Amino acid sequence: MFPKPSGIPRQSGCYLFRNERGVVIYVGKALSLHQRLASYFQRPEALTHKTQALMSEATSVEWIVTPSELDALILENELIKENQPRYNMRLKDDKSFPYVAIDSRSEFPVPYLTRGRHVKGVRYFGPFVDVGALRVAMEELLQAFPLRSCTKHKFNYQQRIHRPCLLFDIGKCSGPCVGAIDQEGYQDLVRSWARFFEGDVRQLRTILETRMHDAAQRKHYEAAAVARDGLAALDRAASAQSVVLDDHSNLDVMAVATNGGRAAVARFRVRHGRIIGRTVHLVDRSMDELDGEILESLLPDMYLERDSVPPVVLVASESALSGLLGEFLNSRRGRAVDVVVPQRGRRRRVTQLALNDAAAVINRDSLRRQSDHNVRARALSEIGSALGLAQPPYRIECFDMSHLQGTNYVGSMVVFEDGLPVKADYRHFNVKEALGNDDVAAMQEVVRRRLVYWREDQSRTKFRRADLMIIDGGLPQLHAAQQAAASLGLEGAVEFVALAKREELLYRPGTSVAVVLERGSESLYLVQRIRDEAHRFAITFHRSKRGKSMVASSLEGVSGLGPARRDRLLIQFGSLNALRQASLGELQALSWLPEAVATRLYDHLQAPSAPRLSKGNEVDE
Repeated sequence: MFPKPSGIPRQSGCYLFRNERGVVIYVGKALSLHQRLASYFQRPEALTHKTQALMSEATSVEWIVTPSELDALILENELIKENQPRYNMRLKDDKSFPYVAIDSRSEFPVPYLTRGRHVKGVRYFGPFVDVGALRVAMEELLQAFPLRSCTKHKFNYQQRIHRPCLLFDIGKCSGPCVGAIDQEGYQDLVRSWARFFEGDVRQLRTILETRMHDAAQRKHYEAAAVARDGLAALDRAASAQSVVLDDHSNLDVMAVATNGGRAAVARFRVRHGRIIGRTVHLVDRSMDELDGEILESLLPDMYLERDSVPPVVLVASESALSGLLGEFLNSRRGRAVDVVVPQRGRRRRVTQLALNDAAAVINRDSLRRQSDHNVRARALSEIGSALGLAQPPYRIECFDMSHLQGTNYVGSMVVFEDGLPVKADYRHFNVKEALGNDDVAAMQEVVRRRLVYWREDQSRTKFRRADLMIIDGGLPQLHAAQQAAASLGLEGAVEFVALAKREELLYRPGTSVAVVLERGSESLYLVQRIRDEAHRFAITFHRSKRGKSMVASSLEGVSGLGPARRDRLLIQFGSLNALRQASLGELQALSWLPEAVATRLYDHLQAPSAPRLSKGNEVDE
């Protein structure tokens, strides 16, 4: 049994088990994917014989999140129909849910419900969940589009006696047995049925609405009620057909999710409002490519066949739009393809679904790499070999700087041991000596202060020597770190490497020739993850410090209000805006704030010229 994957979502959806050849061997659905999949990863003796056989053959599992359990139910049938998994014994031939079948091999086809095996030459529509609503809808369809519903024996009998049956008299049959309709006219009715079950319910809805209104105007309320019930049944049947869209939509949805150096592209194939296929591509970004550039690189793989391009392609963001994207799709399809970014409604919902799916793929891949000791060991070994280290680096520290035009300069240090973050060892540094916008001087100060801790007490476990220090920057920052070590007499005692932000090139001391880690390698992935974590940690601290400084400047000039009281006020009220909205009575009620200071503070905050701090005025790094 393969290890249980991490990051399983708690939403509803479908899951697919694959064997070592990548073949889908089982498809299931769940209200909570997390709970359902957890039941498979138990002691073998606690599983049924079928599940034991499944888990002994399966080597991986993937899942698709759906908006609801009903959507998962329909999608499960679509996936089973496409993949025919060997362990879906009960659902393998789609007997669980009914289909509407029209046998086009006969001269006057009869629509009927079936749960049996599909036969060549018969058109099938479905599957459907609410069979009661489906039967009612078919009855209403016979009123609007009167196909025959009799058996072959009954049809031949009425044809022989040249007299139609009662269904013709009540308008539920077009009378092909007596020549009341020719074959071409009958085929028009068949095509109307097909359009409805392919998702085009507008024509039937218009007919039923007109019938209902006309009957009501003539005060034929029973007939109006029948039409009204038919409309409700039609809506129920139409909703059972759809997973994500309730219109007759043929489109693709593409979404790109990025996380550091990793990107995932999810493509949903929506046909007649239902998701019938999903593919995901994981890619390693060489630089900070936009979503459109990532999509362009994958288009030939995603659209191998001309008929696989639909008339509409939805993308999740404006950055995914590019001239080449539309040009490629147009040329591959041979006709114009609308590439749009939906802003609201159901189409926006399905693009968000694809975006969430792509992000979940990256998260699963990241958790897989982190949880696999062999993968982490290979990454560290590759780093040590590429940088010429004596042994793989067990403890890696990474330094990054953050500021806003030289103000609120801060540095961050993150620590990874055995390829995993050690957050208890993370440290922030307020840059005190470097003046102005000087990244090199700031980096030298931060590295020197970090090395001082280690030199003064090398027995400290919190600040023990790192096997490798990654400097986020280029050669100037690397030289600054070397100078910091040399000033403390630690030259050669620490291994340094600089990581250029955009090109992701590594620079070692003593040479300007860059070390290039192989694209897609575990070593590059680990370095990117460490760098991204250092950047996140620095940005978070910088924003916090900047916010505090802006608050402090907003409260300057209030006599008797020092740093301690300012901090206590923010803890009490939560934010500067909440403090500004406080009444004079609320401020004076604070036992630790003198009444005179409370009065001066209130006057200061309510003055028309008082500085305003709002979230919209902040400028992020």
